[in-house]
Order: sequence, then structure tokens, then C-alpha cells
Amino acid sequence: MRLTIVGGGIMGSGIAHAAAVAGFDTVLNDLSNERLDQALRSITSLLDGGIERGKLRSEDKPAILARLELEQDLTAAVDGADLVIEAVPEDIALKRKIFDRLDEITSPSAVLATNTSSLSITEIATATNDPSRVIGMHFFNPVAKMKLIEIVRGAETSERAFRIAAEVAHKMGKETVDIRESPGFVTSRINALIGNEAFHMLEAGVASAEDIDKAVRLGLNHPMGPFEMIDMVGLDTRLGVLNYLHERLGETYRPSPLLVRFVQEGRLGRKVGRGVYDYREEKARKK
Repeated sequence: MRLTIVGGGIMGSGIAHAAAVAGFDTVLNDLSNERLDQALRSITSLLDGGIERGKLRSEDKPAILARLELEQDLTAAVDGADLVIEAVPEDIALKRKIFDRLDEITSPSAVLATNTSSLSITEIATATNDPSRVIGMHFFNPVAKMKLIEIVRGAETSERAFRIAAEVAHKMGKETVDIRESPGFVTSRINALIGNEAFHMLEAGVASAEDIDKAVRLGLNHPMGPFEMIDMVGLDTRLGVLNYLHERLGETYRPSPLLVRFVQEGRLGRKVGRGVYDYREEKARKK
């Protein structure tokens, strides 16, 4: 089976890594050659880390990289693809534009998946002439470590599309849950509420960010605290999800004013060196 990943950012490169390791012929597409170069460096680093931890054999690395192709041209990237996974930013207009184009240039038998964490699969699918082949595959960051993929059915998603998405996910070594489309699915709705409440508590002075994170890690047995997670995901990404959920589900999801202010100040998380926490010294050391 041949997979194409559209979008060479953190999620796209992570999905491409998982696909190539699982044995799929994989094409990673992005308009930016610089982003593709960065994605290749990231994937190579993940492979090296897997070898160091004994998860991969060193002799497997060349074969995995040989299964991975980088391609800037979308038409060339999807040529022969059985499954296309879109992993661009959470902008429904952008996603619909991409799916409209994918509908024109992919084989009619190809399944078209979106990695959205909250947006409507049905709304994205209406950009195509065949909504039955559109499905949601919500991967989690970091893809290499996170075991779950939410497989989300739109209103017209076919059983064939679901079966192919589930088969690919399981071959990647992931667990899956079968979701009937609803804003935010399961995990994004719960995460949005936890993270938003954490910001409300921080703004009210209930506890420090460090102690809120510690309480959630040790008291609720979460692998990371809500602020550690939002810094990894991106404050702008989380705000976009909350805005969407607020629009669709009501006042429960109104974004915390403190989160809004942090995003306005450019405090977007680890990717820029500062979010709830400050990573600028750590970022400088890595250069």
C-alpha cells in the first residue's frame, strides 16, 4: 500500500515516520523545500532514537529511509496513492481547498483522510465529489510515542474507507477508537476543557502553573500536565480548537482570557521558545 502525507510540519513528519517504519511506501508532500528538509532531519533523528532504545535495528534504517520520498508537487506526490493523509494547520477553508484538489488528482479508489483534531469531517468531505471516501484519522503528538488514532466517520464515510484507515493504523502499531462525528470528537473535547480550566485557575491564582501540572500528573496519573501539553501542542492550536468548540457547542468552551492574551503576545509554546513556560535557553542550547 502506498501512502501520501500532505503537510511536512510536526504532525506530517511524524505520520510519515510511522508509515515508513510500518513498511508502507510513503511520500511526504509540502510546498516548502525547507520544511521537507527539516522533516527529513526530524525523521532521521527519530530513527536514531529508536535504534538507541532498541526499538529498531540499525540495519533497518536504510530500508526505512528508502521507503520515504519527499515531493513538493502535490500531483506527483499522490500518484498511485492508496491513502492520502492531510496534516496541514487547523483551518477548514485550507483543508477544503486541499480536498477539492485531491478529489481532482487522486485515483477514485484512494481514501482521503484528514488529521484534524476537531473540525467536521462531513464539512471537509463536501469539497469532494465522493464524500464516501473521506474519513478522519486523528493522530496525536508526538506520533512516534502516542498509541491512539481516533478514526472519525463523516456522514457519508464508507465502510471501505473505515476499514482501510483502521488497517493502516493497526499496521503502524496504533490502537484505534471508532468515532461518530461530533465537534472535537472525544479527546479534543476533554483536553480542551481540562486545559481551559487550568488557565482559569492560573488566572485566579489558585496555584502556580508548575503545581497545577504536578497535581494533574501525580494526582490524576496523566503523563503530563495541561500546561506542559498545551506548550507542546501550541497555544494558538488549542485556542483555535476552543474557538471552534465554543462556536459549535456553546459557553462551556469559551476560551480563557489568559490563553487569548498569551496567544496575542506571541507565547505560542515550545515551537517559538515561550508559552506558559519559557524554553528560550533550552532552544538556544540546541542551536
